[in-house]
Amino acid sequence: MSPFPTSPFPTPHLSRRHLMIGAAAAPLAAPLAGVAALSAASPAAAQTGSGQQVPGLYRYKVGTIEVTAVNDGARTFPLADGFVRNASREQVNAALEAAFQPKDVMSVQFNPLLINNGGKLTLIDTGNGPQPGNSSVGKLRANLAWAGVKPADIQTVVISHFHGDHINGLRAEDGGLAFPNAEILVPEVEWTFWTDEGEESRASEGLKANFQNVKRVFKDIDSKVTRYAWDKEIVPGLTSVEAAGHTPGHTAFVLASGEGKLFIQSDVTNTPILFAPNPQWQVQYDMDGEKATQTRRRIYDMVAADRLQLTGYHYPFPATGFIRKSGEGYEVVPAIWNPVL
Repeated sequence: MSPFPTSPFPTPHLSRRHLMIGAAAAPLAAPLAGVAALSAASPAAAQTGSGQQVPGLYRYKVGTIEVTAVNDGARTFPLADGFVRNASREQVNAALEAAFQPKDVMSVQFNPLLINNGGKLTLIDTGNGPQPGNSSVGKLRANLAWAGVKPADIQTVVISHFHGDHINGLRAEDGGLAFPNAEILVPEVEWTFWTDEGEESRASEGLKANFQNVKRVFKDIDSKVTRYAWDKEIVPGLTSVEAAGHTPGHTAFVLASGEGKLFIQSDVTNTPILFAPNPQWQVQYDMDGEKATQTRRRIYDMVAADRLQLTGYHYPFPATGFIRKSGEGYEVVPAIWNPVL
């Protein structure tokens, strides 16, 4: 006999016919729903005209260190031929459909990470920077404010690599430093490559724009910049990890405190719905596609075997979970949301 009370109501059998009936009934229910919405205490965003999402923040602990995913927004754009260099549009669309995403459209999120280690604040990557007229990205500073963090409070900024969506937020709207009191830590291999005039002269037209952007962002701030090597603890608890391929000096990190560990993968994958199940695929932003593939497999094999929690810059917010092997690829398992620290 079941220890739980039996419901006095029979359990309905939900069929496709029921779903179709429900869809047909939706227009009849809409006027009643409208009345309920108008009487609600808090008007919907559409009614207020703001159209803005609530703050994009999620805090969790790694040992005694407090980590906050701080969303910088998301870009949605038409799927271009060649977005995945070595897969057809049909293959990419099949992967999007399998992930319940619309075909022929890409949505990519941006998630810098704030680390609070005993009151010392470190920011890993800085987002897209100020975006006049663009409400979908450039939200880092606003979300930091929601977290109670002023730009002047940030003591260290750690950069994983020099793509614009990771470094442009170093500059404020007026062109000054966005985080005026912060030491800026950059991978020495990345710095050497992007500041080399010979590399710039040999670069493709597509890459030349990135060289120019690096010059713009880092102009006149050499005194604020410290270059770091791989396999070094660069701030307390944070160790740099070689993850080259996406760019020459692309860097991941391990954050460790007590028994807690978090693998910060940076751009080991772009959006994981494509590149976790298909680790052999190369996104158009990978400068060395073969090396990026090797790095992805090496890191994901390690993270899966060690059952490490992971965070990804382009993962769906709050951008944290776990990796497990699945056939020839990998599957992302989201971490369970925790209401308390």
